[in-house]
Amino acid sequence: MQADTQRQMGSLDGLRILDLSRILAGPTATQLLADLGAEVIKVEKRECGDDTRSWGPPFVADADGTDSDLSAYFLCANRNKKSIAIDLATEDGVALVRRLVAISDVVVENYKPGDLSRRGIGYEDLVQIKPDIVWCSITGFGQTGPYSDRTGYDFLIQAMGGIMSITGQSDGQGGAPVKVGVGIADVMCGMYATVGILAALRHRDRTGQGQYIDLALYDCQVAWLINSATNHLVSGRVPGRIGNAHPNIAPYQTFAASDEHLAVAVGNDQQFARFAQAIGRTELAQDERFRKNSDRVVNLAALQAIIEGEIAKDTALSWERRLLAAGIPAGRVAGVDTVLTDPHTLARGMVVSMQDDDGNPPVRVLGNPLKMSATPVQYRSRPPHLDEDRTAVMQMLEPEPKP
Repeated sequence: MQADTQRQMGSLDGLRILDLSRILAGPTATQLLADLGAEVIKVEKRECGDDTRSWGPPFVADADGTDSDLSAYFLCANRNKKSIAIDLATEDGVALVRRLVAISDVVVENYKPGDLSRRGIGYEDLVQIKPDIVWCSITGFGQTGPYSDRTGYDFLIQAMGGIMSITGQSDGQGGAPVKVGVGIADVMCGMYATVGILAALRHRDRTGQGQYIDLALYDCQVAWLINSATNHLVSGRVPGRIGNAHPNIAPYQTFAASDEHLAVAVGNDQQFARFAQAIGRTELAQDERFRKNSDRVVNLAALQAIIEGEIAKDTALSWERRLLAAGIPAGRVAGVDTVLTDPHTLARGMVVSMQDDDGNPPVRVLGNPLKMSATPVQYRSRPPHLDEDRTAVMQMLEPEPKP
């Protein structure tokens, strides 16, 4: 595996993370920490590795053109890691994990509650080996509560956690609850995990004490219902699906132009006056139904009908240019292909090419959005093949004590 030849000091250099997680939430967290300089040892199943290695097509092709074990899904959350395959059902596998914990600062795992403890490698077991370990356990529903024994996947969490009930077109528009287009419950859980781990490390560095982090996808999903949930807590009204409109701001949604869809985000009354002028309906800013944002929200249906009629008269690109010139936040709805070739995306380094050292073509992955002046994120190594780094990982360990 090819390393970065111009290695800089990362924010988390010297930190070692034992990654016992798989799929997306845990790997998202550990990849972010790895991008910031941490050394991540990814422990995978002996036979098949991380579940997402088989989640395809598409797969990255080997030099002979056959599919490798690097699915596109696996690529999204596993760069800058070392892979070692370990069978946790064996005594040797358990012993190896215990040795790896002894040289690590952080453990991230997403096993069902009790699974690791039954093997003798749960937190309560391994804190005896490494008292200052920071242990982050990610589960679907947490270690406590009536749902704690349930298995949680992103799709299920989106359904049970409320986000699906407010995503999609309304019943009146023939809509139904839909999930977000990516595994956002997993991703957000990974972000919370990252924050929790860094906070726990700060505490450890001050006090010498490690700690246990109990993190649930369900809790994270409830937390990022944000204003939709607080709207309900304040008003008692149950939020419903309103498509691309906003429950508290108007106009703040998409409109169909003559060719494509256009997103318009009018954030205050002054912007609305300029917006009304830009679409040739200056009188709307003086209309009592639309003068203030609170009025526009109450009379949204009437406002939408007027705006839709005007936007449909021209192309999305024409409207984008006109509205931007008027200082109105607006943009066309872009496809993924368009986003990944957009000059701004490329200028911001959000598509990264990572070279393999075995003669295969480079793989392209998404960049990290953090732009740090002193300790920039680094792309040291492409996502690993299963067990690719066994030798390197074993060399980190002290010789096993003799009986």
